Amino acid sequence: MVGTAPARDPGDGGRARGHRPVRTYRGSNGRRAGDAITSVFIRAGLVPHSYLLTTQARKTGQLHTVPVTVVERDGRRWLIAPYGPVSWVRNARAAGRVTLRRRRETLDYAVREVAPEAAGPMLKAYVQISRPTRPYFRADKDAPLGEFIGEGDRHPVLELIPVT
Repeated sequence: MVGTAPARDPGDGGRARGHRPVRTYRGSNGRRAGDAITSVFIRAGLVPHSYLLTTQARKTGQLHTVPVTVVERDGRRWLIAPYGPVSWVRNARAAGRVTLRRRRETLDYAVREVAPEAAGPMLKAYVQISRPTRPYFRADKDAPLGEFIGEGDRHPVLELIPVT
């Protein structure tokens, strides 16, 4: 039939046939411990492309900090959400602002979410530099750009606009 979704296999974890398996994000104490350890190395500037992202919680107003990988291209920066629209993404959308820290550098940014077509090249660049999150993407690191554009609905991309 024309216009129907690809056949689904009940045992495939919800992915369409022909696509590679995709891991689903699940928060856990182990993940929080891993993030805490990674944060120490990021704070010291030892993890390339990585920063500590601080957002203000949309409901409580409390500040939350998580490690993130930033894509830099043509003098511009983007935040990629490899796990989908998790809390930091929803907080950044609501506040419209974020702070990035690394070493002794603290940078404030406004954020603007980009459309999937514009997100595709950033997602492809992200998968090239962030090996640990590759299992959360359907597109392989060597996939054509079109496959990454297709990922744009699942992985929000926020352009970072410097606040002066």
